[in-house]
Amino acid sequence: MDGVRARATQPVGDILKQWRTRRRVSQLELSIKAEVSARHLSFLETGRSHPSRAMLLRLGEHLEVPLRERNRLLLAGGYAPEFGETPLEGAGMAPVREAVRQVLAGHEPYPAVVVDRSWDMVEANAAVAAMLDGVAEHLLEPPVNVLRLSLHPEGMAPRIANLEQWRAHLLHRLHGQVEWSGDAALGELYRELEAYPRTGTGGQGADAPPGPTPIAIPLRLRTQGGGELSFISTVATFGTPLDVTVAELVIESFYPADRATAQALGARAQARSA
Repeated sequence: MDGVRARATQPVGDILKQWRTRRRVSQLELSIKAEVSARHLSFLETGRSHPSRAMLLRLGEHLEVPLRERNRLLLAGGYAPEFGETPLEGAGMAPVREAVRQVLAGHEPYPAVVVDRSWDMVEANAAVAAMLDGVAEHLLEPPVNVLRLSLHPEGMAPRIANLEQWRAHLLHRLHGQVEWSGDAALGELYRELEAYPRTGTGGQGADAPPGPTPIAIPLRLRTQGGGELSFISTVATFGTPLDVTVAELVIESFYPADRATAQALGARAQARSA
């Protein structure tokens, strides 16, 4: 929370206007949604009127401002933060930890990871090991950033058969997150990843997967044994968070995109249990 307090020096009206502009919403549109006059909203943005705590919470909700930034908005207005930021290992987070671990365990023998807002890995199931063959040790030292792990030339990148395609997908996703959240640290991460080499070894960075047009962009990963694992992924978040930590957790689950991948992951799981 200290980081939020440190950044809460900008006038509250300026912050409101920035979020409204980022969401591409006019004053009139926002005033209708929030049931406040456009004139009053204009006064709030210019500093001619001071918003109440309830007004800031209402506007933050309608602008879909992340909980972390809603706290910053409140601090800029002279109010105490509304949303806590409880460490995941805290006693009160036991139900969250249990839910996450149930999802991870239930997804085996397929890989699944939990990441925070910075894309740092919080937890992962045992099946993720199938994706990490050949990755440099320094990339596996905590905190492990899963985007850096994917695109770094000493990470998974040299073994991603469709690196150009997968790279474009990850960068587009991260860019959208930067635009949506206004997170400066994510912007720095985007610039770092964008500077990495565009193709891996073997010159197969732009290869399209064989056969019919896929239903989703796959992650096609060459294994050290010479075979290829192909995945599609889904993303899940907590539906009604009131805590910053919970709101920023993302569970990414990878599913086999073909029968050969499903069989290979099943065989790996049997070998682990044996």
